[in-house]
Amino acid sequence: MDDASDGQMDGLCVTDCTRCPELVEARSRIVNGAGPDDAELVFLGEAPGANEDEKGEPFVGRSGSVLDDALRDVGLARSDVRITNCVRCRPPENRDPKVAELENCAGWLERELELVDPELLVTLGKVPSEHVLDRSVAVTSEAGDVVDARIGGRAQRVLVCVHPAATLYDRSQEETFTDTIARAADLANLTDGEGGQANLGDF
Repeated sequence: MDDASDGQMDGLCVTDCTRCPELVEARSRIVNGAGPDDAELVFLGEAPGANEDEKGEPFVGRSGSVLDDALRDVGLARSDVRITNCVRCRPPENRDPKVAELENCAGWLERELELVDPELLVTLGKVPSEHVLDRSVAVTSEAGDVVDARIGGRAQRVLVCVHPAATLYDRSQEETFTDTIARAADLANLTDGEGGQANLGDF
């Protein structure tokens, strides 16, 4: 998958990739995952948006603020977790990634997860959930469910979660989202069980 003829990966970062002509044309840069290279908790979105493409980091717009707030509520900081996307380049007009684009980028994600080896992968929204689980996912009803999946030949626990942007358009999703983030922290053993304060860092 990581054939040097159409892409290069250095550690956890894709440094060059030309597999998806539309994305190469639309992107300003490749947006790699951010966070510890040994994170117990990894969050997976679908693709960078305009803010991410500009700044070179995933989830830095309004959705990122929602995620940051939810993490803070359970005693975690962004620096305690890893955040990445199924596709590392911004699709034109912020459209959903095409199936071929998801497939082209799958090897990079598989390699990243293999190296990080997280305790739990949290899929944020429909596209990453269906991509990782390889089936139709009713995210709203399945949010909070833990699924044992195989990603790139390795076993991985996956927690389905609504996308943080869903809470901006539908306030009824807020509790579902924050409850799932709290569950993620517990499952990854990042809380002490006393009010949700994390064992990592100083808060």
